[in-house]
Amino acid sequence: MNGAMYLEILSDNLLPSARALKMKRGWVFQHDNDPKHTARATKEWLRKKHFKVLEWPSQSPDLNPIENLWRELKVCVAQRQPQNITALEEICMEEWAKIPATSISTMN
Repeated sequence: MNGAMYLEILSDNLLPSARALKMKRGWVFQHDNDPKHTARATKEWLRKKHFKVLEWPSQSPDLNPIENLWRELKVCVAQRQPQNITALEEICMEEWAKIPATSISTMN
């Protein structure tokens, strides 16, 4: 994934996801220091959209609580054994949709 693809994902999904999770005013977006996250275009887009972004220390992926959720998603996807990229994308979306919003909202 590159910065342009990441930005497209944010633009298509960030606000709808926040609304679906019933995030209240003042919520803070969190991502790490991956180069696509810190790209000038990404930072500028987030700034223009007035999203608050959590400052993230360099070289600290262990601070990201969503890593446990990603592992769970990977296990579920692997169990279904997608045979091609189209199946992989569909299975990822299906498995992601199965994750209860409460699992996401209570991560720490």
